[in-house]
Amino acid sequence: MNTVQILERLIGFPTVSRDSNLDLIGFVQDFLGSRGIESRLYRDAGGTKANLYASIGPRDRGGVLLSGHTDVVPADGQRWSSDPFTMTARGGAYYGRGAADMKGFLAAALSAMDRARRRELSMPLEIAFSYDEEVGCLGVRSLIADMASWTHRPRFCIVGEPTLLRIATGHKGKTALRASCHGLAAHSAYPNRGVNAIYLAADFITRVRARQRDIEMHGRRDPGFEVPYTTLHVGTIRGGTALNIVPDRCDVELEVRNLASDDPRRIVDGLREDAQACGAPPERGQAAAGIELAVTNEYPGLDTAEDSDVVSLVASLVGHRECVKVGFGSEGGLFAGELGIPTVVCGPGSINDAHKPDEHVTAEQLVACDAMLDALIERLA
Repeated sequence: MNTVQILERLIGFPTVSRDSNLDLIGFVQDFLGSRGIESRLYRDAGGTKANLYASIGPRDRGGVLLSGHTDVVPADGQRWSSDPFTMTARGGAYYGRGAADMKGFLAAALSAMDRARRRELSMPLEIAFSYDEEVGCLGVRSLIADMASWTHRPRFCIVGEPTLLRIATGHKGKTALRASCHGLAAHSAYPNRGVNAIYLAADFITRVRARQRDIEMHGRRDPGFEVPYTTLHVGTIRGGTALNIVPDRCDVELEVRNLASDDPRRIVDGLREDAQACGAPPERGQAAAGIELAVTNEYPGLDTAEDSDVVSLVASLVGHRECVKVGFGSEGGLFAGELGIPTVVCGPGSINDAHKPDEHVTAEQLVACDAMLDALIERLA
């Protein structure tokens, strides 16, 4: 099977993050096993999802790891020109959910493993396919925890997120939070007898926006990013049960996407102060109204030096040294931060085509990715 044929199979597995990825992982394991390549699974606690790791080449040294996620975002409510989970070829591109983000790279990596098994490698070629990246790089953490004890960890890592095969040396870190606003219920005709939790949320959001403005005006900047500063963003707000009830609960979900030079813990500490300042004293024997702020997920940013060996390696594979920084996150920060593995992000397709109706990757990009991995195999041999 070539890369396009593998991609067609991968797109056919509807591996939305809320669902199992085991059918896809089973296909990958069978693909590798039928070619004499052993693989290792790391299952989640519920047994419905798994990471997969495999390696070709000598076992007494680290090699180059190709990392990617198997999960995709939902297609619900989007207007597609064709079935999002059936690959469609038209106009020099391949359409389907995950074609760009990032099953195109997974297909190319599997195809490369098939070609590499016919060579005698002096350094191993390794792959890591993970689950639940789209909801916070959750799945890969069990693999990384195991790798921490390995005698021979990968020497370099390439995360194949869609960068149009440019070398991304950096991305921001992310901290996701939930602000649970607790008020006091009352009849809406007597609002003075209650504490409106939605008002607490509104006061808190006002402080979040003020903190964002301060960062924009006075915070650190990195011109390598399209948005060159740390951002705070409120994504959802849910509160109230009926118009004639003073709401006693409102939940706000927000995130911090931080530059590597900004400490997200310091920003979260500031948000906790804001939450505390929005509280209200006890009312008529009731508990004090207030806001509980909890971190629900976090992963570090990536900041790889442009003169590092991993950049030189990938530059030799793609034939240019164009380095960029990307706004989206990846497991790259975990491989670099938790394990000290020099890492870059470089893969086929454009992030501008991801998460949208009619997501696609061009044939030209897949051919170029195959060429990059062919060059890698030559280096490893």
